[in-house]
Amino acid sequence: MEMIGAYEAKTHLPKLLDRVARGENLVITRHGKPVAKLVPVKTAQEQAKEALERIIERRRDIKLAPLAELMAMTHEGHRY
Repeated sequence: MEMIGAYEAKTHLPKLLDRVARGENLVITRHGKPVAKLVPVKTAQEQAKEALERIIERRRDIKLAPLAELMAMTHEGHRY
């Protein structure tokens, strides 16, 4: 990720925005220390797709109880 000084960023903002629009990530620095990041904005569809991928990945790690155990748990505490 490229680092760009604040003065250069201010001077060349339109060109930097073009680069970000093409997919680059840039870090803006002040006195050599990072203070901001310019990143492309994702569409709602891209955000939704990434969220769905994260959900699917996490579901792979979930271990489900056997059906009989789940049924017993639903009736636990009920009076007959």
